[in-house]
Amino acid sequence: MLNKAIEKLKAEIDGNKNNPYIHVVGEFLLQHLQDNPSNAEKVVQVGKTIGQSLNEMKKAAEKKKVGNCAVLTDQEGFKVVLEYFGIDAAVSTVGVKPQEHIVQAPIAQDKKTNIEFNVELDF
Repeated sequence: MLNKAIEKLKAEIDGNKNNPYIHVVGEFLLQHLQDNPSNAEKVVQVGKTIGQSLNEMKKAAEKKKVGNCAVLTDQEGFKVVLEYFGIDAAVSTVGVKPQEHIVQAPIAQDKKTNIEFNVELDF
C-alpha cells in the first residue's frame, strides 16, 4: 500500500512540473508517509489529490483573510492537507522540522587588555 501511495503522489508531482505548490505539498506528503506508513491507505483514496488539498488550504486561508491577503503558516497549511486526506495530526508538530543547532561566533577580544568590548575613545 505504501508503494502505491508513493507512486500516486510522484505521478501527480511529475504531472504538474509547473506548479511549485503541488511539488512542495507532495514532498511533504512523501516525507509524512516515510514517517507514518500506516497512513498510505488514506492517501490512495480515489478522488483525493494534492491539487484538491491545495483548494482546501485556499478555503482555510480565506477564513483568515485580512483585506486582500490570506496566509497560512506551514503548520496550518500542512495540517489542512493532512485533514483533507483524513489523517489526524497535531497542529504543534505538523510540518515542523527540528531546529538546527546554531553556533555563535566567538566574540573578538581586545588583545591588550583582554576586554570583550570597550567604548572608550581615549587610550
